[in-house]
This record gives sequence, C-alpha cells and structure tokens, in this order.
Amino acid sequence: MKKLAVVLFNLGGPDDQKSVKPFLFNLFRDPAIIPLPTVARLPLAALISTTRAKMAAANYALMGGGSPLLPETRVQAKALAAVLKAKAPDVEARCFIAMRYWKPFAAQAAAEVAAFAPDEIVLLPLYPQYSTTTTASSLKDWLAVYKGPGRTRTVCCYPTAQGLIEAHVQAIGATWVSAGSPPNLRLLFSAHGLPRRVVEGGDPYQAQIEATAAAIAARLPQFPDWRVCYQSRVGRLVWLGPNTDDEIRGAGAEGKGVLIAPIAFVSEHVETLVELDHDYAKVAREAGCSPYLRAKTPGVSEAFIAELAKTVLETAGEITPHGPWRCPAGHAKCALRMKGEAA
Repeated sequence: MKKLAVVLFNLGGPDDQKSVKPFLFNLFRDPAIIPLPTVARLPLAALISTTRAKMAAANYALMGGGSPLLPETRVQAKALAAVLKAKAPDVEARCFIAMRYWKPFAAQAAAEVAAFAPDEIVLLPLYPQYSTTTTASSLKDWLAVYKGPGRTRTVCCYPTAQGLIEAHVQAIGATWVSAGSPPNLRLLFSAHGLPRRVVEGGDPYQAQIEATAAAIAARLPQFPDWRVCYQSRVGRLVWLGPNTDDEIRGAGAEGKGVLIAPIAFVSEHVETLVELDHDYAKVAREAGCSPYLRAKTPGVSEAFIAELAKTVLETAGEITPHGPWRCPAGHAKCALRMKGEAA
C-alpha cells in the first residue's frame, strides 16, 4: 500500500495568553513579513511584539484566551483523512499540520512525516490564494527542515477551485436566508490585507483574491452589489484597499446593510471572530449599517473538504495550482514563474 503524507500549512496562533508575545515575535521576525536584514529585523520584531502584546492578548481573551486555529485545523485534517480513505482505499494517507508562527512548527511535523516514511508527500497550504508572505514563507520553512523520504508535490494555490467557491456560496446563502433574506444588502468580500509594495513587487495575492470574489459572485445573482475589500491593516505603510471598515461606513451612509464573506480564510480565528464579529460590528452600529451579517469560513464543509481531497489526489508536478486559475502576466512572484515553469 502506497504511503501518502499530506502536510497542511497555516499561520498558527497562540495557545494561551502566555503564548501571545512569542507568537507575535515569530510573526514579525519572518523576513517575508519584514524584509529587513536580520540585525535590524529582530530588534524591530521584539519592539512590535512587545507593544502589540497587550492589545493582542485582549483580542485572544475574547476567544477564551487563545486561538481556535489549531483545533479547527485538526478537525479539518481528520475530515480530509476520512475522505481520502474513502476515495483512495489503496493508499495509506495521513495528514500532518505545520504551523508557521506557533506550535506545531514545521520541524515537529517534519519529524513526524519522516517517521511515517511516506512514498509521496503533498504540501497543501490552507491559504487558497498564494502570497510570498504566507504560502511561500511556509514552503521555505518546510524545505529547510524536512530531510526524510518521499517524492514531494506542492499545491501553490486554488483560488477558484470549485469546492472552495461552493463552500463560500453555501455559507453566504445560508447567512442571508437565516437573517430573513433582507433586501438592500451589499456583499463585501473581505480579505487580509498586504502592504501595496508587496503586490507591486509581483505578488499575485490581490489578483487571486479578486478572482475568488468574482467566481463566488457569479454564483450569487441575488447580490449584484458586491465589492472586494481588505482588513487587518497595521503600521504606516500603504496597504491594499479599500479598507473593510471604510466600506462598512460607506454602506451605512447609503442606507445599506452588509454581508461580509471572509474569502482569504478557511478557518475561524482572530481576524474573523474578533475583528469582523466584534470590531467591525461596532463600526457598523456606529455607522447605521444594518443589518450587519457575516458568513462563516469553509471549515469542514463537505464541498471544501472534498475539494481538498481532490487537490491531494490530482496534484502532479513539483509545484502547481489546483483548479482553473493561472496567474496572468505581470506577476513575477507567481510560484510557477519563480520555479521557471510556464504559468
């Protein structure tokens, strides 16, 4: 029986209040996040993690003290393993989790995979849209620590994969119906932001976010009024826009409500459960934007997990996207172009 290891990548999150500061330090010391020489980056990471720790800890306290991301990813891994067993009974498939900025780190996952001694490995980021700040950073981290056996295949992105789009369509529709199908709503596709200079340097993230949004909107004719926006802006750099909170205020000024779909996230975590559900809900109340609705992330929806299984079983080549998406010309940091392959 062929042995297949599936490595699920995500950012990770602090387990408890004591983990918040070291988690932030790990995040900001990543050169993909702060592209400075080590001698400058590490002191800056220490400063940022210190100054932001109190506020971040308060946010995680709203979720019980820590991030739910790892528990949610474990549930996704279990669901994926079950579908793989059903679809490929002649394959012994096991799922492993490698978080970027908190436990379990890539080194721990690498040791577990090596002990499993797989014939094949599929690296599967739980970031549907590729960015040098997420997928590329996780892959680089993995390649630095894994020394075990197995032919490796890598999924770089899947922004328009059918099951991902279906999961979002179902979540948005369910949220709307459960609220009584209110009229006069603007659908906001909210994604985690990036500094604009990252995108201007060839990162395909924005193009892939827009492709995801367009694919979902095409399935939702009841929402002709839709827009893409970005959340989680920090620091003084110019970030991708428009900002989600500004779009909420704008909708309120026009007498509209909003339904927000977090399209860059596949699991619930601080950006959805706190930023969207608490902070931006307050913005909506103050702006007279009502109703304020938020669709859930794909999680373990049947369509999404089935698509992940399909991705694992169909991926071929050293690194490849899954689904119909290919980055258009001009994105020099597309994963395929960086590997010298044709996009």
